[in-house]
Amino acid sequence: MPDHRIRKQIHLAAHFPGVNHHTVWTDPGSGSQIDFDSFVHLARTAERGLFDFFFLAEGLRLREHRDRIHDLDVVGRPDTFTVLNALAAVTTRLGLAGTINTTFNEPFELAKQFASLDHLSGGRAAWNAVTSSDAFTGENFRRGGYLEHAKRYTRAHEVVDATRALWDSWPADALVIDRERGIFAQPIPQARFVSDQFDIDGQFVLPRSPQGYPVQIQAGDSDEGREFAAAKADVIFSAHGELEDGRRFYRDVKDRLAKYGRARDDLKILPSAGFVLGDTEEEAVEHARHIRRQQVTPQTAITFLEQIWGRDLSAYDPDGPLPDIDPIDDANITRGRVRHARDPRAVAEAWRAKAAAENLSIRELIIATTTRQQFVGTPRQVAVEIDHYVQSDASDGFVLVPHLTPAGLDEFVDRVVPELQSLGSFRTEYTGATLREHLGLRHPQQGTTEGVRAS
Repeated sequence: MPDHRIRKQIHLAAHFPGVNHHTVWTDPGSGSQIDFDSFVHLARTAERGLFDFFFLAEGLRLREHRDRIHDLDVVGRPDTFTVLNALAAVTTRLGLAGTINTTFNEPFELAKQFASLDHLSGGRAAWNAVTSSDAFTGENFRRGGYLEHAKRYTRAHEVVDATRALWDSWPADALVIDRERGIFAQPIPQARFVSDQFDIDGQFVLPRSPQGYPVQIQAGDSDEGREFAAAKADVIFSAHGELEDGRRFYRDVKDRLAKYGRARDDLKILPSAGFVLGDTEEEAVEHARHIRRQQVTPQTAITFLEQIWGRDLSAYDPDGPLPDIDPIDDANITRGRVRHARDPRAVAEAWRAKAAAENLSIRELIIATTTRQQFVGTPRQVAVEIDHYVQSDASDGFVLVPHLTPAGLDEFVDRVVPELQSLGSFRTEYTGATLREHLGLRHPQQGTTEGVRAS
C-alpha cells in the first residue's frame, strides 16, 4: 500500500472545449458551444469530480484563414464574465477561471469585474491573464494595434500591479459598518498607481474580496512569460506535457521563484492534457486513433499546412505527400490566432524529414505533429500515469481538455477520479471554500504591490 501521507496531491481543472482542432464537432455526442446548459453540465461534472476549477477561454476577434472566418471558430460564444458569474449561482465549491486580455482592457474595469466575481462566488475567482500584440485583434478596440510586441509583458505586469493596487486600497478589517448589508464608512483611501502605462489616482468601489486577489493564471512560455509567472502567477497553464520536457520546465520555473521572495509551492504548474479511456489498453488506443482522425479532418490537415507554407494548398491531396514548394516568408494567411511559425522553412524541413522517415501523408503528418499530450488506457492506467507525472515533479496536476462538449468529462469523473483517490493522490471531499484553499495557496499579503501608494 502506498504511504498516502507523503504523496503530492493532484490538482485538476476542467477546460471548456472551444476554438481548436481538438474539439470534435462532428461526433453525435457533440453539443452546443453557446447554450448555458453546456457550461452548466461541464462545471457541475467538474465539481462532482472535486476539481479545483473550471477554465474558460475567450477570443477578442473571430479568426480568419485565407480572408474567411476560420471554420473552427465559435460565433456567438457568450462573454466570459457573464458565464462565470452565472455559474457561480449553480456551483458551490468549484473555482471559476476566465481568460481576460491585459493588452486591450483597463485596470479599473478588470479589478471591478474580478472582485465582483470573487464576492459573488464566495472566493472562487481566477484570472488567466493573456497578452496580445496582434494588430488584427486590436482593430476591434479604440487603440487598435498600438502595442509593440516587445512591450506586451511590460503592460501585463503593470495591468496586474494596477489592479492589485485598487484591490489593496481597501483595508481588510476597517471601515465596516454593516458588512452583510454592504454598508461601509467613508472616506475610502485613495488608490495611487503610477507607471509607464498608467497614472491612477482614485477610489475603488468594492471592499476586499474573500481571496484578497483572485487566483492568477498565466499561460506564456517564452522567457518573458516564465519571468512574469514567477513574479505574479499562482498557476501556469503549461504546454509542456511530455514527462522529461515537463520536468525541465517545472524545474526552470520553480527555480525562478526565490528571486521574487516566493516559495516553490506558491506556484502550481498545470499542463493541458486530453484523455481517452477504454476497458482494455488496446480498446483505448484504437479509440484514440479514431478520435485523432475526427479531430484532423482532410480539410483541417490542409489548413494546418497552409499556416506554415503561407500559401493556398487546397489543390493538394491530404492523403498525398507534402508540397515540394517552399513556404513563403512572413505570410499572414491566418490572422487572430497565435499559431505563426517563427521560421516556417525550418518547420517545413523538419516535417519533410519526418514524413520521409515514417512514410507519412499530409494528414498523417499533421496528426502526428499536433497531438496534444494525452493519457490513453484503462481508467487505472490513466490514473497511475497522471500520478507518476505529479510525483515525478513534471507537473502539479493537469488542465483536462475533453474532446466533446459538454459531456466529454463525464467518463473521467466517473472512472478515473475514484482510481486517483485509491492511490491517495486526490481529495475525497472539498476541505476549503475558496479556490486558494483548493490549490493550497497562501492568502496574498496586502499592500506589497510595486508602485502603489494608499493615502
